[in-house]
Amino acid sequence: MTNPPPAFCAIYRWRLHPGSEESFVQAWSRITRLLRAERGSLGSRLHRGPDDVWYSYTQWPSAEAKAEGLARPSVDPEAWQRMREAVAESLPEIILEPIADHLAPLPRPGA
Repeated sequence: MTNPPPAFCAIYRWRLHPGSEESFVQAWSRITRLLRAERGSLGSRLHRGPDDVWYSYTQWPSAEAKAEGLARPSVDPEAWQRMREAVAESLPEIILEPIADHLAPLPRPGA
């Protein structure tokens, strides 16, 4: 298995209200699946850093695909609302030049 081709990447960062993590993760997971299935996203990863900042690393085929995919009406208004309610502080997104995703699954031995 080879790594996917380079993609446009963005990192989103948030501080959440205490106790809202589960709701946020559930809403983020639903939105991420829908963006991949319906809008052409190449996928996302979410994790909480040791500084209690939540990070979402997202990939799109291009900056234009990201802009187009997010410009249309929400894929799930209820989930977007739950995410917004969970966020105490939204930090500026970080845009990365096209990069290859080196976190792709490694091939299985003997495959």
